[in-house]
Amino acid sequence: MPVDLLAFGREVLGQQPFSALLNAQLDAFAPGSAELSVPVVPSLLQQHGFVHGGVLSYLADNALTFAGGSVLGDSITAEFKINYLRPAKDADRLLAVATVVGSGKTQAVCRCDIFVLRGEERTLCAAAQGTIRKAG
Repeated sequence: MPVDLLAFGREVLGQQPFSALLNAQLDAFAPGSAELSVPVVPSLLQQHGFVHGGVLSYLADNALTFAGGSVLGDSITAEFKINYLRPAKDADRLLAVATVVGSGKTQAVCRCDIFVLRGEERTLCAAAQGTIRKAG
């Protein structure tokens, strides 16, 4: 694993065209954890004015995989589950905070909380858990 894990993670994120489309940012990346955020813009909303569930799922999937990858190396998502707890609305940004719950040589189980950010206020809107597998 590279010494500057955050710089390495940002380089990896930069290679993901879909992440670039969403203007995703890797805010923190350390062994066993990752924080990923997306600015909320009108094009990410659904018909009720809430952030589309697909955006929340993207954040969970990618944050879980970054967290797992921080202990496994190059990794992919094997599976994940997400629970939408409340609508993501009136947000400046969304923040996904993922941590490794347990890991072995080839897989890691990770969890992720997704928050709506409004200025300094932070409200939990979704929770996810997934299994991340070492690629290759």
